[in-house]
Amino acid sequence: MVKGKFITFEGGEGVGKSTQVKILAKKLTDQNIDVVLTREPGGSPGAEEIRTLLVKGSTDKWSPMTEALLHNAARAEHLSKTIKPALEAGKWVLSDRYADSTLAYQGYGQGVELQILLEMHKVATGDFWPDITIILDGHELDRANAREQESMDKEDRYERMGDAFHKKLQESFLDIAKNNPDRCVVVSAKGSIEDVADRIWQAVEGKIKA
Repeated sequence: MVKGKFITFEGGEGVGKSTQVKILAKKLTDQNIDVVLTREPGGSPGAEEIRTLLVKGSTDKWSPMTEALLHNAARAEHLSKTIKPALEAGKWVLSDRYADSTLAYQGYGQGVELQILLEMHKVATGDFWPDITIILDGHELDRANAREQESMDKEDRYERMGDAFHKKLQESFLDIAKNNPDRCVVVSAKGSIEDVADRIWQAVEGKIKA
């Protein structure tokens, strides 16, 4: 059986990743490709439990290193329980975030050394990376609205980390793409949902028969 392909979506908060993941899944399904949709942090029962620790509560509840360890623990579960079994069964896996988000958030954004995070990734995943990473670049999160609806029980912990943090995230994803040109494709998130979906499809279409 031919092994499936692993595609990840990255970008700042509110950039439209979740919507575009679903649209791409539909297009691939229309091509008779079996697709698994997943997300990080999360994507498997144990990883979803860790997700709750990370995305709810006060913005300063964890140190950056603790956050990085938690993300990698969740990723190890996600990879072993969801991603690899699906790929080995010939399915395509589309994930809303993966390891590049840890580099961006805990590395560029919170100051953990990138080399430490890369070594952590090797330990947690065996240095497992996607076949292609779509980095959406464009819209900024409506953080004013997010602050108005702030709640310790909502999954908005990262959204509440401030404008400077989110600007740094946007720049970090572009830097990650520049350093990984064989894997990463930057796609403008400007324009209509359909326009963005078309750009993503152009980036992925050639992979179908590759």
